[in-house]
Amino acid sequence: MGPAEGVSAGSTPRQFPRQRDAACHDLAPAHTLEKIGGGSLLFSLFIHSAILAGMGLIFMSSGLLREPVDILPAGRSAAGERADQELQNLKVTRAQRHMAKKTPKTRLVIENPGETNLPAPEAVVLADAGSGLGSSSAGSLTMGTAKGLDGFRGSGPANWVASAPNLFHSRCSTQARLEKLRQNGGTPECEQAVSRSLEWLKTQQNADGSWGRTNKAAMTGLALLCYLGRCETPESPFYGDHVRSGMLWLIELAAKNPHGMLAEQTTVNSAAYEHGIATYALGEMYSFYRLGGAPLPGLRDTFEKGVRLILTNQNERGAWTYGGREHAYDAQSRGEDLSVTGWQYQALKAAKHSGLKFDGLDRAIDRCCDYLVSMQTKDGGFGKTNRDEHYNQWSLTGCGLLGLQTLAKGKTTAVRKGMAFLRDFLTAEPLDWDRNCNLYCWYYQTQAFFQAGGDDWRFYNAQFLPQILQAQQPDGSFRRGRPNWPAGDAADAIYRQCLCTLQLEVYYRYLKVADRGEESVFER
Repeated sequence: MGPAEGVSAGSTPRQFPRQRDAACHDLAPAHTLEKIGGGSLLFSLFIHSAILAGMGLIFMSSGLLREPVDILPAGRSAAGERADQELQNLKVTRAQRHMAKKTPKTRLVIENPGETNLPAPEAVVLADAGSGLGSSSAGSLTMGTAKGLDGFRGSGPANWVASAPNLFHSRCSTQARLEKLRQNGGTPECEQAVSRSLEWLKTQQNADGSWGRTNKAAMTGLALLCYLGRCETPESPFYGDHVRSGMLWLIELAAKNPHGMLAEQTTVNSAAYEHGIATYALGEMYSFYRLGGAPLPGLRDTFEKGVRLILTNQNERGAWTYGGREHAYDAQSRGEDLSVTGWQYQALKAAKHSGLKFDGLDRAIDRCCDYLVSMQTKDGGFGKTNRDEHYNQWSLTGCGLLGLQTLAKGKTTAVRKGMAFLRDFLTAEPLDWDRNCNLYCWYYQTQAFFQAGGDDWRFYNAQFLPQILQAQQPDGSFRRGRPNWPAGDAADAIYRQCLCTLQLEVYYRYLKVADRGEESVFER
Protein backbone atom coordinates (compact mmCIF):
# COMPACT_ATOMS: atom_id res chain seq x y z
CA MET A 1 0.00 0.00 0.00
CA GLY A 2 1.05 3.57 -0.44
CA PRO A 3 2.37 5.89 2.22
CA ALA A 4 0.11 7.04 5.02
CA GLU A 5 -1.89 9.99 3.80
CA GLY A 6 -2.12 13.11 5.89
CA VAL A 7 -5.40 13.60 7.72
CA SER A 8 -6.73 16.92 8.95
CA ALA A 9 -7.49 17.06 12.65
CA GLY A 10 -11.10 17.10 13.82
CA SER A 11 -12.99 20.27 14.75
CA THR A 12 -12.47 21.73 18.19
CA PRO A 13 -15.38 22.28 20.60
CA ARG A 14 -17.35 25.49 20.14
CA GLN A 15 -16.39 28.16 22.68
CA PHE A 16 -19.08 30.42 24.16
CA PRO A 17 -18.39 34.16 24.12
CA ARG A 18 -16.76 35.41 27.27
CA GLN A 19 -19.66 37.80 28.09
CA ARG A 20 -22.18 34.97 28.02
CA ASP A 21 -20.10 33.01 30.53
CA ALA A 22 -20.05 36.06 32.74
CA ALA A 23 -23.80 36.45 32.52
CA CYS A 24 -24.23 32.89 33.76
CA HIS A 25 -22.18 33.71 36.84
CA ASP A 26 -24.17 36.96 37.50
CA LEU A 27 -27.54 35.33 37.67
CA ALA A 28 -29.91 36.33 40.51
CA PRO A 29 -29.90 34.59 43.91
CA ALA A 30 -31.54 31.25 44.52
CA HIS A 31 -34.95 32.57 45.62
CA THR A 32 -35.25 34.47 42.35
CA LEU A 33 -34.38 31.32 40.40
CA GLU A 34 -37.17 29.46 42.15
CA LYS A 35 -39.71 32.01 40.90
CA ILE A 36 -38.70 31.47 37.26
CA GLY A 37 -38.23 27.71 37.44
CA GLY A 38 -34.56 27.82 38.34
CA GLY A 39 -34.31 24.11 39.10
CA SER A 40 -35.38 23.20 35.57
CA LEU A 41 -33.09 25.87 34.10
CA LEU A 42 -30.02 24.57 35.96
CA PHE A 43 -30.85 21.01 34.97
CA SER A 44 -31.23 22.06 31.32
CA LEU A 45 -27.93 23.98 31.35
CA PHE A 46 -26.17 21.01 32.86
CA ILE A 47 -27.55 18.60 30.24
CA HIS A 48 -26.63 20.91 27.30
CA SER A 49 -23.15 21.53 28.69
CA ALA A 50 -22.55 17.80 29.03
CA ILE A 51 -23.72 17.20 25.44
CA LEU A 52 -21.44 19.93 24.06
CA ALA A 53 -18.46 18.68 26.05
CA GLY A 54 -19.06 15.13 24.85
CA MET A 55 -19.27 16.22 21.21
CA GLY A 56 -16.03 18.16 21.61
CA LEU A 57 -14.26 15.14 23.05
CA ILE A 58 -15.50 12.98 20.17
CA PHE A 59 -14.21 15.41 17.53
CA MET A 60 -10.86 15.86 19.29
CA SER A 61 -10.27 12.17 19.88
CA SER A 62 -11.24 11.40 16.29
CA GLY A 63 -8.60 13.77 15.00
CA LEU A 64 -5.95 12.44 17.37
CA LEU A 65 -6.64 8.82 16.54
CA ARG A 66 -6.35 9.47 12.82
CA GLU A 67 -3.07 11.38 13.11
CA PRO A 68 -0.23 9.04 11.93
CA VAL A 69 2.56 8.17 14.31
CA ASP A 70 5.63 10.32 13.76
CA ILE A 71 8.54 7.92 13.24
CA LEU A 72 10.42 10.15 10.84
CA PRO A 73 14.05 11.18 11.30
CA ALA A 74 14.61 14.17 13.54
CA GLY A 75 15.14 17.58 12.01
CA ARG A 76 12.09 17.85 9.78
CA SER A 77 8.41 18.17 10.60
CA ALA A 78 6.05 15.25 10.21
CA ALA A 79 3.75 17.33 8.02
CA GLY A 80 6.58 18.27 5.71
CA GLU A 81 7.79 14.70 5.41
CA ARG A 82 4.24 13.51 4.79
CA ALA A 83 3.81 16.00 1.99
CA ASP A 84 7.14 14.94 0.47
CA GLN A 85 6.11 11.31 0.57
CA GLU A 86 2.78 12.03 -1.09
CA LEU A 87 4.52 13.99 -3.84
CA GLN A 88 7.13 11.28 -4.41
CA ASN A 89 4.45 8.60 -4.50
CA LEU A 90 2.39 10.59 -7.00
CA LYS A 91 5.38 11.10 -9.31
CA VAL A 92 6.41 7.45 -9.20
CA THR A 93 2.85 6.25 -9.78
CA ARG A 94 2.43 8.50 -12.81
CA ALA A 95 5.83 7.50 -14.18
CA GLN A 96 5.42 3.75 -13.84
CA ARG A 97 4.97 2.26 -17.32
CA HIS A 98 5.85 -1.37 -17.16
CA MET A 99 6.97 -4.07 -14.82
CA ALA A 100 9.75 -6.60 -15.18
CA LYS A 101 9.21 -9.64 -17.34
CA LYS A 102 6.84 -12.18 -15.74
CA THR A 103 6.25 -9.86 -12.81
CA PRO A 104 2.55 -9.78 -11.82
CA LYS A 105 0.64 -6.59 -11.14
CA THR A 106 1.29 -5.68 -7.56
CA ARG A 107 1.20 -2.83 -5.16
CA LEU A 108 3.92 -0.20 -4.88
CA VAL A 109 5.25 0.05 -1.34
CA ILE A 110 7.11 3.05 -0.01
CA GLU A 111 8.65 2.51 3.37
CA ASN A 112 10.28 4.72 5.94
CA PRO A 113 14.01 4.43 6.74
CA GLY A 114 14.98 1.83 9.27
CA GLU A 115 11.71 -0.03 8.93
CA THR A 116 12.25 -3.74 9.45
CA ASN A 117 8.80 -5.24 8.98
CA LEU A 118 8.56 -7.28 5.79
CA PRO A 119 5.79 -6.08 3.44
CA ALA A 120 3.31 -8.48 1.93
CA PRO A 121 5.18 -11.16 -0.09
CA GLU A 122 3.68 -10.10 -3.41
CA ALA A 123 4.57 -6.45 -2.97
CA VAL A 124 7.08 -4.67 -5.15
CA VAL A 125 9.20 -2.33 -3.08
CA LEU A 126 10.66 1.07 -3.78
CA ALA A 127 12.00 2.02 -0.37
CA ASP A 128 12.33 5.62 0.78
CA ALA A 129 15.54 4.52 2.46
CA GLY A 130 17.29 4.06 -0.82
CA SER A 131 14.84 5.61 -3.23
CA GLY A 132 17.53 7.38 -5.16
CA LEU A 133 16.74 5.24 -8.17
CA GLY A 134 13.82 6.83 -9.90
CA SER A 135 12.04 8.14 -6.82
CA SER A 136 11.60 11.72 -7.89
CA SER A 137 11.91 11.92 -11.65
CA ALA A 138 11.63 8.41 -12.96
CA GLY A 139 10.22 8.03 -16.42
CA SER A 140 10.08 4.25 -16.35
CA LEU A 141 10.74 1.55 -13.81
CA THR A 142 11.55 -2.11 -14.12
CA MET A 143 11.39 -3.94 -10.82
CA GLY A 144 11.34 -7.45 -9.43
CA THR A 145 9.42 -9.01 -6.58
CA ALA A 146 10.28 -10.33 -3.16
CA LYS A 147 13.22 -12.27 -4.56
CA GLY A 148 15.05 -9.05 -5.41
CA LEU A 149 15.20 -6.52 -8.19
CA ASP A 150 15.76 -7.93 -11.67
CA GLY A 151 16.45 -4.52 -13.17
CA PHE A 152 15.90 -0.89 -12.27
CA ARG A 153 15.79 1.89 -14.84
CA GLY A 154 14.52 5.41 -14.73
CA SER A 155 14.76 8.50 -16.87
CA GLY A 156 13.95 12.07 -16.00
CA PRO A 157 13.82 15.58 -17.38
CA ALA A 158 17.61 15.84 -17.39
CA ASN A 159 17.85 12.72 -19.61
CA TRP A 160 19.79 10.75 -17.07
CA VAL A 161 19.41 7.03 -16.79
CA ALA A 162 19.54 5.35 -13.39
CA SER A 163 20.64 1.86 -14.21
CA ALA A 164 22.34 0.13 -11.33
CA PRO A 165 24.28 -3.01 -12.24
CA ASN A 166 22.75 -6.27 -11.09
CA LEU A 167 25.49 -6.37 -8.50
CA PHE A 168 23.74 -3.59 -6.54
CA HIS A 169 20.10 -4.62 -6.75
CA SER A 170 19.78 -6.19 -3.33
CA ARG A 171 20.63 -2.81 -1.76
CA CYS A 172 17.70 -0.90 -3.16
CA SER A 173 14.68 -2.38 -1.45
CA THR A 174 13.98 -2.91 2.24
CA GLN A 175 12.41 -6.22 1.36
CA ALA A 176 15.39 -7.36 -0.70
CA ARG A 177 17.81 -6.27 2.00
CA LEU A 178 15.95 -8.17 4.70
CA GLU A 179 15.77 -11.24 2.49
CA LYS A 180 19.53 -11.09 1.92
CA LEU A 181 20.05 -10.65 5.65
CA ARG A 182 17.95 -13.73 6.29
CA GLN A 183 19.77 -15.77 3.64
CA ASN A 184 23.23 -14.72 4.79
CA GLY A 185 22.87 -15.05 8.55
CA GLY A 186 22.05 -11.46 9.40
CA THR A 187 19.17 -10.14 11.47
CA PRO A 188 16.73 -7.22 11.32
CA GLU A 189 18.90 -5.63 14.02
CA CYS A 190 21.59 -5.19 11.34
CA GLU A 191 19.24 -3.01 9.32
CA GLN A 192 18.29 -1.03 12.40
CA ALA A 193 21.96 -0.54 13.27
CA VAL A 194 22.71 0.75 9.76
CA SER A 195 19.78 3.16 9.95
CA ARG A 196 21.00 4.54 13.28
CA SER A 197 24.53 4.81 11.95
CA LEU A 198 23.47 6.77 8.85
CA GLU A 199 21.53 9.14 11.08
CA TRP A 200 24.62 9.69 13.23
CA LEU A 201 26.84 10.24 10.19
CA LYS A 202 24.39 12.86 8.94
CA THR A 203 24.94 14.89 12.10
CA GLN A 204 28.72 14.79 11.61
CA GLN A 205 28.86 16.27 8.12
CA ASN A 206 30.81 19.52 7.84
CA ALA A 207 29.15 22.68 6.55
CA ASP A 208 31.10 22.43 3.27
CA GLY A 209 29.72 18.94 2.58
CA SER A 210 32.80 16.97 3.66
CA TRP A 211 33.26 14.62 6.59
CA GLY A 212 36.17 14.49 9.04
CA ARG A 213 38.78 16.91 10.32
CA THR A 214 41.82 15.37 8.66
CA ASN A 215 42.08 13.16 5.57
CA LYS A 216 38.73 14.62 4.58
CA ALA A 217 38.72 13.15 1.07
CA ALA A 218 39.00 9.65 2.54
CA MET A 219 36.42 10.27 5.26
CA THR A 220 33.99 11.81 2.75
CA GLY A 221 34.49 8.90 0.37
CA LEU A 222 33.89 6.36 3.13
CA ALA A 223 30.75 8.15 4.33
CA LEU A 224 29.38 8.23 0.78
CA LEU A 225 30.09 4.51 0.40
CA CYS A 226 28.03 3.90 3.55
CA TYR A 227 25.05 5.80 2.12
CA LEU A 228 25.39 4.19 -1.29
CA GLY A 229 25.61 0.81 0.43
CA ARG A 230 21.99 1.36 1.44
CA CYS A 231 21.09 2.82 -1.98
CA GLU A 232 20.97 6.38 -0.63
CA THR A 233 21.78 8.51 -3.68
CA PRO A 234 21.54 12.27 -4.38
CA GLU A 235 17.85 11.66 -5.15
CA SER A 236 17.04 10.11 -1.78
CA PRO A 237 14.33 12.09 0.05
CA PHE A 238 15.99 11.54 3.43
CA TYR A 239 19.72 11.78 2.75
CA GLY A 240 19.88 13.11 -0.80
CA ASP A 241 21.11 16.57 0.20
CA HIS A 242 23.88 15.09 2.33
CA VAL A 243 25.01 12.68 -0.37
CA ARG A 244 24.92 15.35 -3.06
CA SER A 245 26.88 17.90 -1.03
CA GLY A 246 29.54 15.29 -0.17
CA MET A 247 29.87 14.37 -3.82
CA LEU A 248 30.15 18.01 -4.89
CA TRP A 249 32.84 18.65 -2.29
CA LEU A 250 34.94 15.86 -3.80
CA ILE A 251 34.38 17.19 -7.32
CA GLU A 252 35.44 20.69 -6.29
CA LEU A 253 38.48 19.30 -4.49
CA ALA A 254 39.66 17.41 -7.56
CA ALA A 255 39.22 20.52 -9.72
CA LYS A 256 41.70 22.40 -7.52
CA ASN A 257 44.47 19.81 -7.74
CA PRO A 258 46.89 18.86 -10.52
CA HIS A 259 45.92 15.61 -12.23
CA GLY A 260 42.57 15.59 -10.41
CA MET A 261 44.05 14.19 -7.20
CA LEU A 262 41.38 13.62 -4.56
CA ALA A 263 43.26 14.83 -1.50
CA GLU A 264 43.80 18.17 0.20
CA GLN A 265 47.55 17.57 0.55
CA THR A 266 48.56 15.77 -2.61
CA THR A 267 52.19 14.90 -1.78
CA VAL A 268 51.79 13.25 1.62
CA ASN A 269 51.63 9.46 1.89
CA SER A 270 48.03 9.42 3.09
CA ALA A 271 46.92 11.02 -0.18
CA ALA A 272 47.40 7.69 -1.96
CA TYR A 273 44.80 6.14 0.34
CA GLU A 274 42.50 9.14 0.07
CA HIS A 275 42.49 9.20 -3.71
CA GLY A 276 41.70 5.50 -3.98
CA ILE A 277 38.85 5.68 -1.46
CA ALA A 278 37.27 8.82 -2.94
CA THR A 279 37.54 7.49 -6.50
CA TYR A 280 35.90 4.26 -5.35
CA ALA A 281 32.98 6.22 -3.91
CA LEU A 282 32.50 8.37 -7.02
CA GLY A 283 32.61 5.23 -9.17
CA GLU A 284 29.83 3.57 -7.20
CA MET A 285 27.76 6.72 -7.45
CA TYR A 286 28.27 6.88 -11.18
CA SER A 287 27.17 3.25 -11.52
CA PHE A 288 23.78 4.21 -10.16
CA TYR A 289 23.42 7.01 -12.69
CA ARG A 290 25.21 6.11 -15.92
CA LEU A 291 24.67 9.60 -17.16
CA GLY A 292 23.06 10.45 -20.45
CA GLY A 293 22.75 14.13 -19.60
CA ALA A 294 24.32 16.23 -16.90
CA PRO A 295 22.21 16.04 -13.73
CA LEU A 296 25.28 15.66 -11.52
CA PRO A 297 27.78 18.06 -13.09
CA GLY A 298 31.39 17.00 -12.90
CA LEU A 299 30.80 13.47 -11.58
CA ARG A 300 31.82 11.54 -14.66
CA ASP A 301 34.79 13.77 -15.49
CA THR A 302 36.14 13.66 -11.93
CA PHE A 303 35.73 9.91 -11.71
CA GLU A 304 37.40 9.30 -15.09
CA LYS A 305 40.37 11.51 -14.14
CA GLY A 306 40.65 9.71 -10.82
CA VAL A 307 40.75 6.30 -12.49
CA ARG A 308 43.27 7.40 -15.11
CA LEU A 309 45.55 8.71 -12.35
CA ILE A 310 45.44 5.31 -10.67
CA LEU A 311 46.10 3.48 -13.95
CA THR A 312 49.08 5.62 -14.93
CA ASN A 313 50.68 5.19 -11.51
CA GLN A 314 50.58 1.44 -11.26
CA ASN A 315 54.21 0.40 -11.01
CA GLU A 316 56.19 -2.45 -12.56
CA ARG A 317 55.13 -4.93 -9.92
CA GLY A 318 51.44 -4.28 -10.59
CA ALA A 319 51.14 -2.48 -7.24
CA TRP A 320 50.89 1.08 -5.98
CA THR A 321 53.06 2.79 -3.42
CA TYR A 322 53.89 6.19 -1.98
CA GLY A 323 56.33 8.70 -3.24
CA GLY A 324 55.80 11.04 -6.20
CA ARG A 325 56.85 14.68 -6.09
CA GLU A 326 53.68 16.04 -7.72
CA HIS A 327 51.31 13.61 -6.05
CA ALA A 328 51.41 10.74 -3.60
CA TYR A 329 52.00 7.92 -6.09
CA ASP A 330 55.38 6.91 -7.47
CA ALA A 331 54.91 5.03 -10.73
CA GLN A 332 58.67 4.64 -11.16
CA SER A 333 59.10 2.78 -7.91
CA ARG A 334 59.72 -0.94 -7.92
CA GLY A 335 58.46 -1.07 -4.36
CA GLU A 336 55.04 -2.18 -3.26
CA ASP A 337 52.43 -1.44 -0.63
CA LEU A 338 49.69 -4.02 -0.23
CA SER A 339 47.59 -1.71 1.94
CA VAL A 340 47.67 1.14 -0.59
CA THR A 341 47.00 -1.35 -3.38
CA GLY A 342 43.84 -2.54 -1.63
CA TRP A 343 42.05 0.79 -2.07
CA GLN A 344 43.27 1.21 -5.65
CA TYR A 345 41.89 -2.16 -6.75
CA GLN A 346 38.54 -1.31 -5.16
CA ALA A 347 38.48 1.88 -7.25
CA LEU A 348 39.32 -0.15 -10.36
CA LYS A 349 36.53 -2.57 -9.50
CA ALA A 350 34.15 0.40 -9.41
CA ALA A 351 35.54 1.54 -12.78
CA LYS A 352 34.81 -1.85 -14.29
CA HIS A 353 31.25 -1.88 -12.97
CA SER A 354 30.62 1.65 -14.25
CA GLY A 355 30.43 0.56 -17.88
CA LEU A 356 32.85 3.31 -18.93
CA LYS A 357 35.78 2.46 -21.19
CA PHE A 358 39.26 2.94 -19.78
CA ASP A 359 42.30 2.10 -21.86
CA GLY A 360 44.44 -0.40 -20.00
CA LEU A 361 41.90 -1.18 -17.28
CA ASP A 362 41.73 -4.94 -17.87
CA ARG A 363 45.50 -5.17 -18.12
CA ALA A 364 45.92 -3.20 -14.87
CA ILE A 365 43.50 -5.52 -13.07
CA ASP A 366 45.34 -8.62 -14.30
CA ARG A 367 48.70 -7.19 -13.22
CA CYS A 368 47.26 -6.30 -9.82
CA CYS A 369 46.03 -9.87 -9.36
CA ASP A 370 49.47 -11.20 -10.27
CA TYR A 371 50.95 -8.88 -7.65
CA LEU A 372 48.51 -10.11 -5.01
CA VAL A 373 49.45 -13.72 -5.72
CA SER A 374 53.13 -12.80 -5.43
CA MET A 375 52.45 -11.53 -1.91
CA GLN A 376 51.11 -14.87 -0.66
CA THR A 377 53.36 -16.69 1.80
CA LYS A 378 53.90 -20.42 2.17
CA ASP A 379 51.53 -20.20 5.17
CA GLY A 380 48.74 -19.03 2.86
CA GLY A 381 48.60 -15.49 4.20
CA PHE A 382 49.30 -12.27 2.31
CA GLY A 383 51.98 -9.92 3.59
CA LYS A 384 55.11 -10.10 5.71
CA THR A 385 55.74 -13.16 7.84
CA ASN A 386 57.05 -11.22 10.85
CA ARG A 387 54.06 -10.34 12.97
CA ASP A 388 55.89 -7.48 14.64
CA GLU A 389 56.28 -5.66 11.30
CA HIS A 390 53.71 -3.50 9.57
CA TYR A 391 51.91 -5.00 6.57
CA ASN A 392 52.11 -8.51 7.98
CA GLN A 393 49.98 -11.45 6.89
CA TRP A 394 47.87 -11.37 10.05
CA SER A 395 46.79 -7.84 9.14
CA LEU A 396 46.49 -7.93 5.34
CA THR A 397 45.41 -11.43 4.31
CA GLY A 398 41.82 -10.21 4.06
CA CYS A 399 42.96 -7.47 1.68
CA GLY A 400 44.81 -9.92 -0.58
CA LEU A 401 41.94 -12.39 -0.55
CA LEU A 402 39.22 -9.89 -1.40
CA GLY A 403 41.17 -8.69 -4.43
CA LEU A 404 41.54 -12.20 -5.83
CA GLN A 405 37.94 -13.15 -5.02
CA THR A 406 36.43 -10.16 -6.81
CA LEU A 407 38.94 -9.43 -9.57
CA ALA A 408 40.78 -12.60 -10.55
CA LYS A 409 39.89 -15.72 -12.45
CA GLY A 410 41.38 -19.14 -11.86
CA LYS A 411 43.07 -18.28 -8.56
CA THR A 412 41.08 -20.78 -6.52
CA THR A 413 44.13 -22.45 -4.98
CA ALA A 414 45.49 -19.14 -3.69
CA VAL A 415 42.08 -18.20 -2.32
CA ARG A 416 41.62 -21.55 -0.61
CA LYS A 417 45.03 -21.34 1.06
CA GLY A 418 44.32 -17.77 2.19
CA MET A 419 40.98 -18.71 3.73
CA ALA A 420 42.57 -21.63 5.57
CA PHE A 421 45.20 -19.30 7.01
CA LEU A 422 42.60 -16.77 8.21
CA ARG A 423 40.33 -19.41 9.66
CA ASP A 424 43.16 -21.02 11.62
CA PHE A 425 44.23 -17.60 12.89
CA LEU A 426 40.72 -16.60 14.03
CA THR A 427 40.16 -19.99 15.61
CA ALA A 428 43.23 -19.43 17.77
CA GLU A 429 42.47 -15.74 18.36
CA PRO A 430 38.71 -15.08 17.96
CA LEU A 431 37.51 -11.55 17.28
CA ASP A 432 37.14 -9.56 20.48
CA TRP A 433 36.17 -5.89 20.43
CA ASP A 434 37.91 -5.06 23.71
CA ARG A 435 41.04 -7.19 23.24
CA ASN A 436 42.08 -7.33 19.58
CA CYS A 437 39.79 -4.97 17.65
CA ASN A 438 41.44 -3.83 14.42
CA LEU A 439 38.66 -2.49 12.21
CA TYR A 440 40.87 -1.94 9.19
CA CYS A 441 41.68 -5.67 9.18
CA TRP A 442 38.09 -6.61 10.04
CA TYR A 443 36.81 -4.54 7.09
CA TYR A 444 38.65 -6.79 4.63
CA GLN A 445 38.19 -10.02 6.56
CA THR A 446 34.42 -9.54 6.76
CA GLN A 447 34.16 -9.16 2.99
CA ALA A 448 36.57 -12.01 2.27
CA PHE A 449 34.66 -14.46 4.48
CA PHE A 450 31.35 -13.28 3.02
CA GLN A 451 32.63 -13.88 -0.50
CA ALA A 452 33.81 -17.34 0.54
CA GLY A 453 30.33 -18.16 1.87
CA GLY A 454 29.31 -21.56 3.23
CA ASP A 455 30.82 -22.85 6.43
CA ASP A 456 33.64 -20.28 6.33
CA TRP A 457 31.11 -17.42 6.45
CA ARG A 458 29.03 -19.08 9.17
CA PHE A 459 32.19 -19.49 11.26
CA TYR A 460 33.14 -15.82 10.84
CA ASN A 461 29.65 -14.35 11.11
CA ALA A 462 29.11 -16.01 14.49
CA GLN A 463 32.13 -14.08 15.79
CA PHE A 464 31.75 -10.81 13.93
CA LEU A 465 28.08 -9.88 14.16
CA PRO A 466 27.64 -9.84 17.97
CA GLN A 467 30.84 -7.80 18.36
CA ILE A 468 29.71 -5.05 15.98
CA LEU A 469 26.11 -4.85 17.20
CA GLN A 470 27.13 -4.69 20.87
CA ALA A 471 29.61 -1.91 20.17
CA GLN A 472 26.96 0.49 18.86
CA GLN A 473 25.95 3.15 21.36
CA PRO A 474 22.48 4.66 21.92
CA ASP A 475 23.24 7.65 19.68
CA GLY A 476 24.13 5.36 16.77
CA SER A 477 27.91 5.77 17.01
CA PHE A 478 30.35 2.95 17.74
CA ARG A 479 32.54 2.98 20.81
CA ARG A 480 36.28 2.48 20.60
CA GLY A 481 37.72 -0.96 20.93
CA ARG A 482 40.95 -1.39 22.90
CA PRO A 483 40.75 2.19 24.23
CA ASN A 484 44.34 2.13 25.47
CA TRP A 485 45.72 1.02 22.12
CA PRO A 486 46.59 3.94 19.82
CA ALA A 487 45.94 2.52 16.37
CA GLY A 488 44.14 -0.52 14.92
CA ASP A 489 40.76 0.09 16.55
CA ALA A 490 40.26 3.17 14.33
CA ALA A 491 40.57 5.95 16.88
CA ASP A 492 39.00 8.54 14.55
CA ALA A 493 35.24 8.48 15.15
CA ILE A 494 34.20 9.01 11.50
CA TYR A 495 36.61 6.37 10.25
CA ARG A 496 35.45 3.91 12.89
CA GLN A 497 31.80 4.59 12.08
CA CYS A 498 32.26 4.02 8.38
CA LEU A 499 34.22 0.80 8.73
CA CYS A 500 31.56 -0.62 11.07
CA THR A 501 28.70 0.47 8.83
CA LEU A 502 30.23 -0.99 5.68
CA GLN A 503 30.69 -4.30 7.49
CA LEU A 504 27.04 -4.32 8.61
CA GLU A 505 25.98 -3.73 5.01
CA VAL A 506 28.02 -6.70 3.76
CA TYR A 507 24.96 -8.97 3.75
CA TYR A 508 23.40 -7.15 0.80
CA ARG A 509 25.94 -4.64 -0.49
CA TYR A 510 27.35 -6.99 -3.15
CA LEU A 511 26.43 -10.38 -4.49
CA LYS A 512 28.77 -13.21 -3.65
CA VAL A 513 30.93 -14.24 -6.58
CA ALA A 514 29.29 -17.67 -6.41
CA ASP A 515 25.84 -16.07 -6.81
CA ARG A 516 26.68 -14.39 -10.12
CA GLY A 517 26.00 -17.40 -12.31
CA GLU A 518 27.94 -18.02 -15.50
CA GLU A 519 28.85 -14.36 -15.94
CA SER A 520 32.19 -13.06 -14.79
CA VAL A 521 32.37 -10.75 -11.82
CA PHE A 522 32.16 -7.84 -14.24
CA GLU A 523 29.02 -8.98 -16.08
CA ARG A 524 30.79 -8.85 -19.46
